[in-house]
Amino acid sequence: MAESFRAMVSDMYVNQKLSVKLDLPKNRETVLDLFERVRREHPMMENFKRYKEELALESAAGVFPNRWLAIRSNTVRAGEVNGESLKSAYDLHRRLLEIVPFYLSVSPLDIESQELLFGFDLAASGNHDAIVHEALYMGTSFGQAFDVPGAMAVDCQPVVGLSLGDQVQAIFEVKTRSGAKNESDGGPEPISVYLTMRRRGPVRELRELVDHFSTLVRHGEELLRSRVVPHIIHPIRHAIASS
Repeated sequence: MAESFRAMVSDMYVNQKLSVKLDLPKNRETVLDLFERVRREHPMMENFKRYKEELALESAAGVFPNRWLAIRSNTVRAGEVNGESLKSAYDLHRRLLEIVPFYLSVSPLDIESQELLFGFDLAASGNHDAIVHEALYMGTSFGQAFDVPGAMAVDCQPVVGLSLGDQVQAIFEVKTRSGAKNESDGGPEPISVYLTMRRRGPVRELRELVDHFSTLVRHGEELLRSRVVPHIIHPIRHAIASS
């Protein structure tokens, strides 16, 4: 599945976020022990960086797939960019769910939520908002509400959330960046499509985190196949090609 997605977009990534209620420890020994453990299992994740609000372990520059792990006050985030398969990203995230809570002393009661994000970047120049408007709203009843002669879309970034039951939510989002430049190559920033699967805590036991992750994967892959690709990505690709 990952290969077919990559053929449609310029970049794809699979991220996860574990949110907790109490502040996470950031002392040297705890964080370095965790990062050293992750580096032993993923040797290419060897760059330790300190940002304003987070500590991060990242893959070396130019390494693919690019993997990263970041700790903030109340969240642990991780991701894999342009992996060979979705399984590769899933394996990373499942492993982190197994070890991170123990290194950072996370309790089951402390779990606020866990998220799985599927992200897709589509290279596009010009007016991103006009492209998204044409792709997703043209000809619809809602689109006709602001189909004003001579007007141009300047903010068209739809976000829709759904409750799927069993404490699982799905959030569909399109992000536009008209006029922005990509720092890596100087070209225009892409239009991004996000599908975020979210489950709110708490959990009874920490081992349930991996089971809940599998549930998010199952729901997410189904929505990608049946909703995101045919009804969001394909129309935006067509609008980009015709713009």
